[in-house]
Amino acid sequence: MNKLFSVLTLLFLLLSTCYAITQVGSKKAIQIERIAPVAINRSPEGDYFIDFGKDAFGTLELTYKAKEPETLVISLGEKLLNGKIDRNPGGSIRFAEVSLPVSPAQTSYTIQLKADKRNTSGAAVLLPDSAGVVMPFRYAEIKNPGQKITASDVRQKARFHYFDESQSDFSCSDTVLNQVWKLCKYSIKATSFAGLYIDGDRERIPYEADAYLNQLGHYCVDKEYDMARSTIEHFMSHPTWPTEWQLHVVLLAYQDYCYSGDTELLKKYYDQLKTKTLMDLAREDGLISTTTGKVNEEFMRKLGFSDSKQRLRDIVDWPAGQKDTSWKLVNAEGERDGYEMVAINTMVNCFFYENMRLMAEIAGLLDKQADREYFEKMAAKVKESINQKLFNTEKGIYVDGEGSAHSSLHANMMALAFGIVAPENIKTVTNFVKSRGMACSVYGSQYLLEGLYRYNEGQYALDLMSATTDRSWWNMIRVGSTITMEAWDMKYKPNSDWNHAWGAAPANIIPRCLWGIRPGAPGYSKAIIHPQMADLKSGSIRVPTLLGHINAEYRVAGNKVKTYNIEIPARMTGEFSVVLTYGETIFLNGKKTDPSAQSIGLKPGKNKIEIKSNIH
Repeated sequence: MNKLFSVLTLLFLLLSTCYAITQVGSKKAIQIERIAPVAINRSPEGDYFIDFGKDAFGTLELTYKAKEPETLVISLGEKLLNGKIDRNPGGSIRFAEVSLPVSPAQTSYTIQLKADKRNTSGAAVLLPDSAGVVMPFRYAEIKNPGQKITASDVRQKARFHYFDESQSDFSCSDTVLNQVWKLCKYSIKATSFAGLYIDGDRERIPYEADAYLNQLGHYCVDKEYDMARSTIEHFMSHPTWPTEWQLHVVLLAYQDYCYSGDTELLKKYYDQLKTKTLMDLAREDGLISTTTGKVNEEFMRKLGFSDSKQRLRDIVDWPAGQKDTSWKLVNAEGERDGYEMVAINTMVNCFFYENMRLMAEIAGLLDKQADREYFEKMAAKVKESINQKLFNTEKGIYVDGEGSAHSSLHANMMALAFGIVAPENIKTVTNFVKSRGMACSVYGSQYLLEGLYRYNEGQYALDLMSATTDRSWWNMIRVGSTITMEAWDMKYKPNSDWNHAWGAAPANIIPRCLWGIRPGAPGYSKAIIHPQMADLKSGSIRVPTLLGHINAEYRVAGNKVKTYNIEIPARMTGEFSVVLTYGETIFLNGKKTDPSAQSIGLKPGKNKIEIKSNIH
């Protein structure tokens, strides 16, 4: 009977996956929203200022009833200066000005924008001709028109990939974190206009690391898998140069499997995934380097590079220090925390370990047992070598690479994020990581936060996400951006744009780590729920899955009872766990649970979990 139930459950999951994909595919993938202004004002000089509330990729539509021919001067922009659109916003923040001839013979106008050569040529993702030219803007100004313009006359014609706002939600007792969540969720939607995960408006090029953060965020805010799959397939023949970016492709494909339960991409690209692990570069002890001469034209062709003369380069984080760029940065070390770039790079090899670990699981799924055994042995070898050769035993922390005496945040946060740290060294590594603050970019913050949550450092992780320093998501809101920025602030990356989804880590960290809600089995037939609410007093969340929504609420009553109400959809089970403090006991639906159990099983429907303190 149990075997029959398992078979039926698996069949249902497969059918649900196909149905979900069909449903998304049956919709018009790219949709146009015509957004009304939230404010329109006319100055004493007769100029109109229009605020659409949020930055979006698109153009302006105008209804205008001219009594005689005239030319309107229309400005669009992302940033304000002294209450007006900033005409020299700096970096890659956008501003455009257009002269629009109008006449009594026409009343409806769509502003035709001039294409930016950099993001509409070369490796950039090109939009169809029918889409016209789009740019990100929030504000519009119309200089001294002859006729009155009202809010009903102007629309922000915004372009988005299909996005269902109702699929996800989050709120909590921390008002800063609530705004950070909204910023990051909208960033996933706003940057979807090209149909693939791109790096931002400056280049509009898919990069593997950018896409991975985008993918995780997308899965957590909407039940949509097609865009991630299209982007993964794009990378097979359009790779990019950073070493670690190649090491994200297996991560991308694996997460597609975890959330959808579908092995199609794993089967189709198995051999290419093996190549993109960079396993061909491994030396006898399992560690890899791109500087040994093995990265040749033949190897670059295998990776999918059309120009085989290109070469991989370790990136660690971006931007690099002033020695690597022409920028005058506030932080001369860039976002690498002084990382010493040596041949055997700790961060690169942490990614390589994770690739070996995941490939072992993928090979097992595809019944490639010889490969599974090989990858398992390689993962163990790489992990042992990292801990023996890239670890400073005197200080109890990782160095930046073989022969380096320097220890950066990056080397240590990656070892935490991927579970490489030996149990006896967890305290010294986490203490070092916590001593460095947010000494990484918006991209690096993904792995910093993952590492902290992995080892139950939820309070410090929450403090970072809700911080109000200039290296925080709040700073992005404070300076006026409504989409996550490419860097914490323009002074940290002078050519930054204001629309980079790689800066939206909290879109996935809040559901996956703070609430600890992740797939415990492919397709979410089982959910893992390991919340770390830290000093939050209350919260609620809605997480999309193929089987329906996971809805959860949390509240603290008098510092004595912590209550979780968790609703799980039909045909899904849950596994709940939490770190207890001394004297706490867990009750499930009013019944005391086994204190020796590592986790608590949850059934479909509503589950009430109470954590009560016995200390009075």
